[in-house]
Amino acid sequence: MITGIDHVQLAMPRGREGAARAFYAGLLGMTEVAKPPALAVRGGCWFASGAAVLHLGVEEPHRPARKAHPALLVDDLDALSAALAAAGYPCIRADDEIPGVRRCHTHDPFGNRVEFQQA
Repeated sequence: MITGIDHVQLAMPRGREGAARAFYAGLLGMTEVAKPPALAVRGGCWFASGAAVLHLGVEEPHRPARKAHPALLVDDLDALSAALAAAGYPCIRADDEIPGVRRCHTHDPFGNRVEFQQA
């Protein structure tokens, strides 16, 4: 029986760890988690915040996830949307199609779709 999710993985191009850190740690405020040495040699980086854990893994050739995406819970969607837009990552879709949930979507520096939700 499934008891939870350990992490969600997104793809990134080789050598773009700086861009991943700027977006996920700098902009979203996630904490970088050290990869085990055996995995660190592959490139990429891992991030966590609360129960959310994202792994960015190198994929060659890189193909961004345009439909599949993580949905991250936030406590201030308006402030995050403004910060994303100011950093050049505007929300490409904002809606309240799920009753009681506000959400928006953007793309990370690698073209992966990322959703943010606030109850």
